[in-house]
Amino acid sequence: MRSLRTHFELGDGVVKAVDGVSLSVPRGRTLAVVGESGCGKSVTARSILRLVEKPARIVGGEILLHPDSDGEPLDLLAAKDKRLRQVRWADIAMVFQEPMASLSLVHTIGDQIIEAVRLHENVGKQAARERAIEMLGRVGIPDPQRRVDSYPFQLSGGMRQRAMIAMALSCRPRLLIADEPTTALDVTTQAQILDLLQDLQQEFGMAIMLITHDLGVAAQVADEVAVMYLGEVVEQGPASAVLSQPKHPYTQALVRSVPRLGARGQERLVAVRGTVPPPYERPSGCRFHPRCDAFMAGKCDVTVPTRVRSDEIDVACLLYGEEKS
Repeated sequence: MRSLRTHFELGDGVVKAVDGVSLSVPRGRTLAVVGESGCGKSVTARSILRLVEKPARIVGGEILLHPDSDGEPLDLLAAKDKRLRQVRWADIAMVFQEPMASLSLVHTIGDQIIEAVRLHENVGKQAARERAIEMLGRVGIPDPQRRVDSYPFQLSGGMRQRAMIAMALSCRPRLLIADEPTTALDVTTQAQILDLLQDLQQEFGMAIMLITHDLGVAAQVADEVAVMYLGEVVEQGPASAVLSQPKHPYTQALVRSVPRLGARGQERLVAVRGTVPPPYERPSGCRFHPRCDAFMAGKCDVTVPTRVRSDEIDVACLLYGEEKS
């Protein structure tokens, strides 16, 4: 995507939830998008499939889906509704943050997977049912022949999440968007879900865009990390570099707030100073400057930083590049 902008046009003003985000996810790679709640991660994910609803509106940018072979990329923002429906689930699928709210409670898990398969592939109902059973088994649901006829409320949270992943992968998409796929799951189930995503990625060769606020999850599975703050990407680069030697003061604060293995029991965690500002009161200049320990008066509160290259990392901060002088 290039310079994606999604705004909420409300009676009190315009909330710029996504404001000029540019990201790319190569085939077979995992991009983790991290940041505090309210920074625009989920809105970015939903904007890719044009699933944002009023009062939200995508006001600019490009979302390019490149073909496997030679050919022109498809701009999803310019695509007609019929073409967009063909792309959803077949080329780009999404695991939503809360499966209980995303799955239909009055249809069985199997019926929902069967519908997704038959909408995109010319197969009969029995063949689609066999695909549903196969995928439920692949994601680790026991006795899939019986569970295929279960309703979502009959499954545990972990099994619902697995069923959601099975539905998303039923048409073998090229890009899987996973929005907080391990939220509210216990540690053991979380590890199983992450291992499952990595195994299926290797098998299908798909790209994964992982939305998370958990830096531990990002460190475990991501090849690249993008850090968002107030609708902007403030830092992006290889996961090993961003998480071990972060450049932006916001990323540094996030890394410091993560519990460390072997830390003394009485050692307090270092919280990120301040709070995310209200949507109608965005600071001038660098949006992070009211919370920044490296704040430079007369610079950070006036000049909007542009992304510059520092080592392997792209960072939007006045401490780097020509703007630091």
